[in-house]
Amino acid sequence: MDQAPHLHVDAYEVTLEDIGTADLDRLHALSMGVNWPHRADDWRMLLDLGSGLVAVDEIGRVIGSAMWFHYEPDVTVIGMMITTPRLQELGAGRRLLTEVLARNQGRRCVLTATHGGKRLYRSLGFGFERPIHQCQGEAIAPPPLVLAPGDTLRPVGPDDFVALLAFETEAIGYRRPALLHRLLAGSTGVALMREGRIAAMSLCRRFGRGHVVGPLYAATDADAIAVLTPHVEAHAGRFLRTDTPEVGGDYTRFIADCGLLVFDIVWSMGLQAPAFTSVVPDGIRRYGLASQALG
Repeated sequence: MDQAPHLHVDAYEVTLEDIGTADLDRLHALSMGVNWPHRADDWRMLLDLGSGLVAVDEIGRVIGSAMWFHYEPDVTVIGMMITTPRLQELGAGRRLLTEVLARNQGRRCVLTATHGGKRLYRSLGFGFERPIHQCQGEAIAPPPLVLAPGDTLRPVGPDDFVALLAFETEAIGYRRPALLHRLLAGSTGVALMREGRIAAMSLCRRFGRGHVVGPLYAATDADAIAVLTPHVEAHAGRFLRTDTPEVGGDYTRFIADCGLLVFDIVWSMGLQAPAFTSVVPDGIRRYGLASQALG
């Protein structure tokens, strides 16, 4: 990756460098400085899957970051946009994002925006806003699950890669083979089977303060609840999180009843197109993100 030009921000001399050259401990310190929950291992996974830039000051401190993840055929998800509060005030976030967009020209760019970042993203053309509820807490075991006649739950893993990739692509409209392969290797997975086919699926892995459920795909609230329930049962009494675009309905009520309350609201945004598009209207859709950075 070519090095970007120097940025002159007030009294700061800032250089943009490939994020792959940055020290992992400094990246971890950067996210901790803005109270993000990412562990060093969470950063390591992101670095393995994506590309990015860091803003480095004259004495080598990492004072900003941005990453992007390419999905097939032409989608870029932008994430891990972090700048120190002082630099944000001075416009460093805009310059960092402008460089990211320049490196992704011709691709459909989407991101998840914090409340504080929405104004910047709107000014650069992002729109199609949709709320994402970050729900988390100490999980409470749900009532016993009663499936519809003929439905079954079964574990899924790396051997189910081909079927799950096709299912995910139907839900979101683009392919993420590298991400799905990585998630399956490090997650506990559940699928709802109906007439021999996958009707819903979910993955759960270590992240941040505990575990996160996502991605989760289903066509109905009942099916989504079916594949969420085993993860809540497995982590009852422990910290659990899920990020969902669902608002209202049985699924969100179920999440709250399980102790996963709304901790924060962020916003999916797209440049020229929405971040969320199912292949089949009213078909399989995304009930839970893999993460806010990964989509």
